[in-house]
Amino acid sequence: MPSTLQPVLDRIAAEIEALPGRGSPADYIPALACADPRRFGMAVAELDGTVYGVGDWRHPFSSQSITKVFTLALDLSLEGDELWEHVGREPSGNPFNSLVQLEYENGIPRNPFINAGALVVTDRLQTLTGDASGALLAFLRAESGNDQLTFDEKVAASETAHGDRNAALAHFMASYGNIGNPVPALLDQYFRQCSVEASCADLALAAGFLARHGIRADGSTLLTRSRAKQVNAVMLTCGTYDAAGDFAHRVGLPGKSGVGGGIIAVVPGRCTVCVWSPGLDQRGNSVAGVAALDRFTTLTGLSVF
Repeated sequence: MPSTLQPVLDRIAAEIEALPGRGSPADYIPALACADPRRFGMAVAELDGTVYGVGDWRHPFSSQSITKVFTLALDLSLEGDELWEHVGREPSGNPFNSLVQLEYENGIPRNPFINAGALVVTDRLQTLTGDASGALLAFLRAESGNDQLTFDEKVAASETAHGDRNAALAHFMASYGNIGNPVPALLDQYFRQCSVEASCADLALAAGFLARHGIRADGSTLLTRSRAKQVNAVMLTCGTYDAAGDFAHRVGLPGKSGVGGGIIAVVPGRCTVCVWSPGLDQRGNSVAGVAALDRFTTLTGLSVF
C-alpha cells in the first residue's frame, strides 16, 4: 500500500464530514434505531495486519449482515461445493427479505447474502459444527486479534422480537426440505450471528483472508484460492442487497454491507477496508460508507476493474 494511505483516509473523512444527507438508521430493529447517522469510521488493513484508520474506526457497532461473509466462508471450508446445491449465486433483484422469489424457485434462495440464503448457510454450519454462531465468533476473534468480541444480547433479543419475516422464510424453506435444524434453534443462531459487535479495525482484519486468497492471519489455509475467489465474486454481485450493480459501478470492489451501517470491501492481493456510518439509503446501505469507498478507490486507484 502507498505510504500516503493515512492522508488519503484523512481527506476522505473531511469530505464525508461535509456530506449532506446521511440517510437514516435501520428503524425496524429498535435496538439500532437510535444510532447517530453522523458518526463515521473507516479502517484499512494490509495483508500483514497493519491497520490504518480514521474517525470512529475503533468504535464497536452491530455487524449485522456483514457476518454472512464469514459464515459462508466457514461453511465452504467444511463442506465445499455441496453448499451450492442448496443456495444459488445469482443477484436477487428483490428485497433482501422477500418471500416471493423463494416460491418461484422451490425453496432455493438466490444467493447466500439475502436473508433466506444466509439462513440456509447458518443452518448448514449449525449441522456441521453444532454451534454456528460460536464458530463464527471464535473465527472473528482469531482473525481480528480481539478476544473481547462478543454478541450484543440486546440486539439479538430485539431481532428475535421482530423476526417474524425471517421465521416465515425459514419455515417456508423447511417445507421444501432445505432446512435441517428446528426453525427456532436456527433463528436463535442466526440472530446471534447478526448481533456481533465489532469495529472497523476488527472487521477489516477479520476479512483479510479474502485479500490473501484464502489464507488466514496465522498462515493456515481456510479456503483454496478458487473458493476465496467464489466468495469475492458473490460479494461483488450480491453483497449490497439489490444495489450491487450501482455499488460495483461506483466502488469497483467486492463488498458486503449490513444494516448496522457497516460495509467491508476487498482488494484481492492488497488490502481490506471497512467503513461504518449508521445512516442508510432506501436499499439498506450506508450512505456515507458507499461515498467513502467510492472516494477510496478513486483516490488510490485500487479496484478489481
